[in-house]
This record gives sequence, structure tokens and C-alpha cells, in this order.
Amino acid sequence: MAEVILSQISKVYPGGVKAVDGVDLTIRDTEFIVLVGPSGCGKSTTLRMVAGLEDISGGTIRIGDRVVNDVAPKDRDIAMVFQNYALYPHMDVYNNMAFGLKLRRKHAMWDNPVAAMVAPGRRAEARAERDEIDRRVRDAAEILGITNLLARRPRQLSGGQRQRVAVGRAIVRQPKAFLFDEPLSNLDAKLRVEMRAELKRLHRQVRTTTIYVTHDQEEAMTLGDRVVVMKDGRIHQCATPFETYERPVNRFVAGFVGTPPMNFLEGRLLPAGGGLTFDDGEQKLALCARHAAKLAAYADKSVVIGIRPEFLHPADGAASTTAADIAGHRLETGATEMLSHRLETGATATHGAYLQVNIGVVEPLGDRMDVMASTPRHPHLVARVDSRSPVREGTAARLRVDMDRVHFFEPGPDGRNISLD
Repeated sequence: MAEVILSQISKVYPGGVKAVDGVDLTIRDTEFIVLVGPSGCGKSTTLRMVAGLEDISGGTIRIGDRVVNDVAPKDRDIAMVFQNYALYPHMDVYNNMAFGLKLRRKHAMWDNPVAAMVAPGRRAEARAERDEIDRRVRDAAEILGITNLLARRPRQLSGGQRQRVAVGRAIVRQPKAFLFDEPLSNLDAKLRVEMRAELKRLHRQVRTTTIYVTHDQEEAMTLGDRVVVMKDGRIHQCATPFETYERPVNRFVAGFVGTPPMNFLEGRLLPAGGGLTFDDGEQKLALCARHAAKLAAYADKSVVIGIRPEFLHPADGAASTTAADIAGHRLETGATEMLSHRLETGATATHGAYLQVNIGVVEPLGDRMDVMASTPRHPHLVARVDSRSPVREGTAARLRVDMDRVHFFEPGPDGRNISLD
């Protein structure tokens, strides 16, 4: 077990392509940290540099008390688990798990063959080493629940069992750090959930420093002590899963973390009745007192409001009007605003926290459903609501916004979260 420190590490490929750009990260001893981000964000390259499988273009990597930039992968005292298991098909499970330890023992003998041959008590020492390898393999098998599989070949195992063997091969090494490179990607959905729980239980038991790479943000949130969100070779946020979800530092993190993703509406903050109102040119939402006070300096400026799907709720009588009725009413009145319930100030009966939307597709998910909705200015909105909600496809509805749970961002794809304390 050891602390792993990345200091300004970078990776530049021929042609000037920057895969990793000045990453600073400290993984604490025994911590389980997850690198997550879209394809091409640099997470796997970062992991491979820690493992020694990629040369470092700049910066330093420290594992424990030594810098390992120029240390061979086999000498870094780490164990890596890959996406494709990398098991030897001609070996049974026992020998797959023991192979690395046996190979290290042979290398030690090859380094000094004469001493190995003539040293007194060498046979007893060799027997003790074999016994230690056997103990480690059987202990790891018991931890992973695969003792009954030790005599089987990889072709006789399911995907989940193969992954357990790959993890077991890493455990027997008793390394300073585990490195996992998308180890669950090849498993079906049910097995992924089971293996997530297995890996979390395993980490609590062995307490080895772990760096885990995935593109699946749900995996990241359920496994990590901290989550590192990356994009374009840089770290955008490093925090606990709860903080990453509740307090995203910018629009990219807010949109990447969460399923379904956060809804974003572009507009302006306008002074109204001693407070502030968000106006997208079609509808208005009155800010709560906390946000109004915090964002006073952004009055008359463009901002982006972020609303998570679970903070959009059908108002009473949400599905009482069809989209055709709404269109007809607009034609009759010539109004471009939102129907008669909208006041000119943007304030409705409940602090103006309503959006008028057209319901497109409803996806039932058992106890809840995802509602795909749209407004004239924002064609892609998602609300996650109770399955008993009265929304229906092809209707118009009012959605109530929990204004104390929204976020405000500066314009742009990576706009800073200006609503944080």
C-alpha cells in the first residue's frame, strides 16, 4: 500500500497531440479513486503512464517513496487488471493466479544462479516460497469466492468468473497499488452491478491503493472514494461522488455526471421586484432568495441555468391540455409568452418556478418514468417523475422547477458554476 502522486504529468504524441496536459493528482494511501470522462479524455493514458506502459512526456510520478518515471513496469510494485482479462487459455485458474509469483521467483534465481544453487538450505527456502505462493492463491480465491474454480480453464468460466480470476491474479501480488482499466466493460448489465459490489467489498477488505478507469459515470459514482472527472487531458473536478453530483464546478461536469444528464437553458438574469428572474426569451423563472443574493452581480447578463431531471415535477393538472389546444390558444391570442398563467413579471403562484412544455416520449422505468419534453427554445428536456404522474405523450404540461436545487453557469460548454458558495 502506498500513496501515488502525479505532478504535472503530460503525454504528447508525435504531431503535437496532447493526450494528457499537466495533471496534478494525489491518491492517498488505501484510497479508491476513479478516473472518468468521455472517450479520448486521457484517463487510460494517465493510468498507463502510472503503470509504465506509456512514456511520460513531462512531470513526475511517485509511488510510495520513490519516483518511478524511469522504473520498468515490472519493478513498480503495481498490479493491473485489464478490460479483456488477459488470462492464459492453456492454464487452469490456479496457475493463472500463481504464474506471476512463480515468474518473479525464477527471475530472482536467474539474477544469481550460482548463489541459488550452492546456498545452504536453498531447498527448504524454495519449498517455503512454493508454500507461500499456494497460500496467497488460495487466500485470494477464498476472498473472491472462486475456490471451487481453481482447476478449471478460462474457457469453462463465465465472464464474471474470468474477471474474478483476473482480479485474483492481481491480489496475490500484494502490490502497493491496483490499477483497473475499464475491467467491467465486457460484462452484461447484471454482472456489472454484481462485480461493482464485489470490487467495493474487496477494497474494504484488502485496503490497497486503487486507481480505476471507466467511461461509465454510474460506475465511478458507486465505486470511488473520490471521482476525477477528465476532459481533453485535464482534470476538471476531483471530489467525492456526492460533491461531484451536488456541486459540479462547471457545465461540463454537471452535464457528464448524472443519468439522465442535467438540462441546460440559456437566457439572461433580469431584475424583478427586488430579486432576479431568469428569462430565456420565452419563459421566466423567479430565482429563490439565496440565488438572487448570490448572483446580484450577474443582473442583465447572459447565464445558463442547469436543472437536473429529478428536480422537474408535474404541476397539478399537468396533462390537462393537449399540444394542439396550446397551439390554438396561441394563434387566437397572438401571444408568444406562456399562456394566461404566466405573469408579465415572470412570477407565478409559486415563485414563477414553472416551465410550460410539450410532452414527447414517456419512458416507463417501473417506479418512475423519464419524460422527454420540449419548449420552443429548448427542444431536448428530460424530467424524471413518479410513474403515477398524470403526464401523457402528445400533451402540454406545466413542470414545476425546484429553484433552490438548480445551478447557474457562465455561458460556454465549460462555463464556471457561479452559484456555488
